[in-house]
Amino acid sequence: MSVPTSPTHEVTRLLVAWGSGDRAALDRLMPLVHEELRRLARHYMSRERPGHTLQSTALVNEAYLRLVEQEGMRWENRAHFFGIAARLMRQVLVDHARGRQAAKRGGEQYRLSLSEVDLISSRPDVNLLALDEALGRLEAVDPQKSRIIELRYFGGLGIEETAEVIGVSPAKVKRDWSMARAWLRCEIGEE
Repeated sequence: MSVPTSPTHEVTRLLVAWGSGDRAALDRLMPLVHEELRRLARHYMSRERPGHTLQSTALVNEAYLRLVEQEGMRWENRAHFFGIAARLMRQVLVDHARGRQAAKRGGEQYRLSLSEVDLISSRPDVNLLALDEALGRLEAVDPQKSRIIELRYFGGLGIEETAEVIGVSPAKVKRDWSMARAWLRCEIGEE
């Protein structure tokens, strides 16, 4: 008698198979992760300005296309997959914002709400491009803290999930989360 596989273990098994070149595993994987990708996209889009031209479905589709381009990726587990998906969704939104800004040249700024997590400052929202640039500077100084911000804020992962993706203790994630938020407050506050 075989032991039933949990959805988390099944996702991890399919990710490993896909990373080893099994394209059929990708076809079996997507129905299992699609709703979580949609939740992640809704999480992103809930923080965007009203009237945003990119919809959560389009964000999922674009992230999916970028995910399938990850040839030879060695997926560790479900949390690693969603961490990469979060990074790709962030890149899609930043690329979209850059395109809009380039098209308008100084027009309406693309804004991202940060009120739910008090990430940067007491201001209700922060320019997404400024935040992305600040995260790039943080990554140059401390890649792990930048990754924690990305996973927690953009990916919506909890402390434990973030710790699992990065491979550190939850206590370390909590400390780095606090320090990275303080650093970003200073960086964004100067702009």
